[in-house]
Amino acid sequence: MSTAPVAKVSKKIPELQHRNFRDDEFWKKIPAWASVTRDQFGDHLWQLKNSIRKVDQVKKVLGNLVSDEIVKDIEEGQKITPMNIRITPYIFALIDWKDPINDPLRKQFLPLGSQFLPDHPYYKEDSLHEDEDSPVPMLTHRYPDKVLFLPTTLCPVYCSYCTRSRLIGGSTEAVEKESYGANQKNWDKVFDYIAKNPLIEDVVISGGDSYMLTPDQIRYIGESLLKIPHIRRIRYATKGIAIFPMKITSDEAWFQALKDVHAFGRSFGKQVVIHTHFSSPKEITKWSVLAMDKLFQEGFIVRNQAVLQTGVNDSVDEMVLLIRQLSYMNIQPYYVYLHDMVPGCEHFRTTLKEAEELEKAMRGTTAGFNTPTFVCDLPGGGGKRHVASYEYYDEENGISIWTAPYVKPGAVFAYFDPIHKLSPEAQERWKDPKVYEKMIEDAKNHVIQKLGK
Repeated sequence: MSTAPVAKVSKKIPELQHRNFRDDEFWKKIPAWASVTRDQFGDHLWQLKNSIRKVDQVKKVLGNLVSDEIVKDIEEGQKITPMNIRITPYIFALIDWKDPINDPLRKQFLPLGSQFLPDHPYYKEDSLHEDEDSPVPMLTHRYPDKVLFLPTTLCPVYCSYCTRSRLIGGSTEAVEKESYGANQKNWDKVFDYIAKNPLIEDVVISGGDSYMLTPDQIRYIGESLLKIPHIRRIRYATKGIAIFPMKITSDEAWFQALKDVHAFGRSFGKQVVIHTHFSSPKEITKWSVLAMDKLFQEGFIVRNQAVLQTGVNDSVDEMVLLIRQLSYMNIQPYYVYLHDMVPGCEHFRTTLKEAEELEKAMRGTTAGFNTPTFVCDLPGGGGKRHVASYEYYDEENGISIWTAPYVKPGAVFAYFDPIHKLSPEAQERWKDPKVYEKMIEDAKNHVIQKLGK
């Protein structure tokens, strides 16, 4: 059997803890920012100007708060990671620099060389086949009525666990990329494709991060899509509310553009919503509340999509607190994703069993409509499937087999647990390609026979 731990229900969470939002001047603990006022820290331009982008900035800003060993470990991490460093001062200051190794924010945004594990034999740079399911550049069309539009590869932070590290975060020592900013010259091809496919009703505008689009670009994309008769919903996807709430609270031109598109959609009887990406309660402060209050007062619907990560949010306590705080801020918990099988992320991934048990423990901790659905976005482009909807799960060897009858009829998909969480005997089997290829073939054949194909 798997050696991975199973989620357990805890009684340690104080009942009203989710209503307490950090409101101290936490950034003043950082030596370089000790004299920064609340107004300065709350300015979106100051946040962008002072974002951490290089390892030497880490040492310069922190001074004696960080040890030489940690700095060296960060330097080693930059030789391995597929993502460059980019962290807003907001997130950087929220990291517990007394214990950075175990801090969930450091884990997400500032990789250490010592944390990396070998990639799974079946990892893929484009695990979800977004490129293969792309009829025109910058667009993925998988579901009949929904498309994913990627107008930029820029983000206000670069997440170490990013599923699009093949495109985002610039070139590193480990990965060479052809990244692009907001390249508007190709957008009209996207709009033309959508206009010619009347089944499409839903467009997700992501990237990168739609936070990095200019006000004019926000308007141009939103209005161009909403003018297409059969489009009913557009979603601006951004992690920004979680890691850079100051843009909502202080960038009035950008926020006005968002409001304008929202009002334009309502005039057509169409939805304009925001999908954001909180993964840890540690990201949430009073700044988050201020940003959400502003969005809520304008009538925006905001939903959250988190990624399940070891040491970040894989405990019942952390997940329940996260979900309750999101709900309290009027953010609807929507999805929790099993981590995609992309490069440089094995240390983040959980087993399927862990995800199943965590969702089971979550049920009943809050209202059903505020309980997120735990999903596996299938490698190979099968789309999002509930974590308990697999056709077959060999827990001992970490092999799960899935189908997606409506998305890709007749196809069989496989997702694999991280090898280091399996039993020693199973880990030995994964050292021999002939052995593990046979295990996978047997698992797929079991499903094919079961389904009578």
